[in-house]
Amino acid sequence: MASVNPPVCDFGWIAPKFRLPGVDGRTWSLRDAAGPKGTLVMFICNHCPYVKAIRPRLVADLRELQTLGVNAIAIQSNDVIAYPEDNFERMKEVAAEFNFPFPYVLDETQQVAKEYGAVCTPDFFGFNANFELQYRGRFDESRKETAEGSTRDLFYAMKKIAESGEGPREQVASIGCSIKWREETAAN
Repeated sequence: MASVNPPVCDFGWIAPKFRLPGVDGRTWSLRDAAGPKGTLVMFICNHCPYVKAIRPRLVADLRELQTLGVNAIAIQSNDVIAYPEDNFERMKEVAAEFNFPFPYVLDETQQVAKEYGAVCTPDFFGFNANFELQYRGRFDESRKETAEGSTRDLFYAMKKIAESGEGPREQVASIGCSIKWREETAAN
């Protein structure tokens, strides 16, 4: 399992719209998930060790960010045939187990991941209230293991976005497992 880093933040890039089925039975759009002061769009999955390492802290941070007017949505774009642990039923189980305070949706066609340029799990896209990209960085300095006392890069970036509409100019790229593209999707 090779580690992949996404590109740096393209400040001001506008979030592509989408409508995707959620584990809660709803169809979610970007606007449905949006917070009044910012929106975090994150590409995660169930099987990735990088995602597994941060899940409890991610949930805690996102609960705190909601009090600041920042909402989030998690998108699972991996090929569920090749990676059955990432399938919709398992997504429901993981969302319930960790009591996700955000919608968890399936990008079965992988089109949304392509439109966002997502490359890994986790891959974070932090937008201001105008859906302008302000953060494309890591969760914190930990890798697959929890690093005690880690800086809360994502949390503080989204807090800054909620307060000022702008993200930090210095950002460290996330690291994670590559998106698992379906063979026909990867060829396009």
